[in-house]
Amino acid sequence: MADSQMDEDITREIPAADVFVAPSINCTFLFSGASYTHFSPVPPILLPTSNADSESTTPGPPCALGVDEAGRGPVLGPMVYGLFYLPLPLSDPLLRTTHQFDDSKVLTPTVRSNLMEKLCTPATDLYTQCGWAVDVMSARDIGANMMKPTSTYNLNAQAMDATIALIEGVYKRGVNVKEIFIDTIGNPATYQKKLEKIFPTAQIIVAKKADSLYPCVSAASVCAKVTRDAALEVLYESYTSFDMQDEEMSGTTVATKISEEASWGSGYPSDARCTSWLRRNMDPVFGWGSECRFSWGTAKDMLDTKGAATKVEWPVEEDEETTKLTLYFGGEKDKDIHELGTWYGTSVGTEVF
Repeated sequence: MADSQMDEDITREIPAADVFVAPSINCTFLFSGASYTHFSPVPPILLPTSNADSESTTPGPPCALGVDEAGRGPVLGPMVYGLFYLPLPLSDPLLRTTHQFDDSKVLTPTVRSNLMEKLCTPATDLYTQCGWAVDVMSARDIGANMMKPTSTYNLNAQAMDATIALIEGVYKRGVNVKEIFIDTIGNPATYQKKLEKIFPTAQIIVAKKADSLYPCVSAASVCAKVTRDAALEVLYESYTSFDMQDEEMSGTTVATKISEEASWGSGYPSDARCTSWLRRNMDPVFGWGSECRFSWGTAKDMLDTKGAATKVEWPVEEDEETTKLTLYFGGEKDKDIHELGTWYGTSVGTEVF
C-alpha cells in the first residue's frame, strides 16, 4: 500500500508530456544555472487610478495574495516559489468554483498545465483579473549557498528571502495587497511574526497545508509547479539534443540512445528514473551540470562513496622561504641588537642608523 501511494505521488510530480511552457521559462538563465524572477503584467483593473481633480491617486481594489513553492526536495531542477494575487471578492468563486484550483500535488500534470495556460492566455477571466510571479531558484545556487564553508545560507533562509522579494515586487507594481496567505516553512507563528513586521499594512496568515485551505495559495502552487515542470523538460531536452549530435557523429543509431534516456522522471531521489539517470550520466570529474543540487545526500553519496567519481585533493605546500609575521613579535630580543634593526625581521646592526 505504501509503495503504491509513493508511485502515485511520483507520477503526479512528473511533468505532463506536453507541459505548457509559460512566459516564466527563461532558457538562457536555466542553461547557465542562474536564478531569476518573473512577474506577469499587472491587470489594468488592479492598478491605482489617477484622480482628475487632483494629483492624488486612488488605490486599486483590495487584493488577496498567496505564496507557495514547488520542488523543495528534488535533487534535480530548480525550486520555484510561486505568487498569485486577485481581488478579494473573486478568490473563492473564480478560483475554486469556476476553475477548480487546488493544491498542485493533488491535480494531475495535465490539469495544472491547462490551468496555467488559461492564466497566460489574453482575454480569459484569469488573465484579465489575476496576476502572478515566480522566483526560480536554480539547483546550482541552492547547492552553492548550502555548501558555503562559513555562514551557511540554508534552504529555509533562501525560501524566506524569495518569498519576501516576490511580495515586495507586487507592492512596487502598485497592487493594493490587503491579505497575504503563505504555506509555511518551519514554525508558522515565527514566520508570520517576521512577515508582519515587513508588511504591516496587510493581514497575514501563515499556515500548514495553506495550499489546500486558501484558493490564492492553491493558484500560486500551480504557477510554481508548472514553471518547475517546464524547466525540467527544457533542461532535459538540452541533454537529449547533445546526445543526438554525439551519436550522429559516431555513426550509431540515435533511437537506441533516446530509449535509454527516456526521462529523468520527477527529479526526486525516491524516483528510480532520477537516480538511474544520475548514475548513467555522472562525469568522473565534474559529476553533473548546474541542474543538480550537489548539496543533496543523493548526489554526495554517488560522488563520495560509490567510488565512481574522481577525487581531487588540493595539497597545501609549505613555503620554506615564508615565515609567519608573528614570529618577529615574540620571544626575548637580543640585547646586543638595536630594537629598530630587527623590526622587519632582518638584523642589520646599528651602523646603518
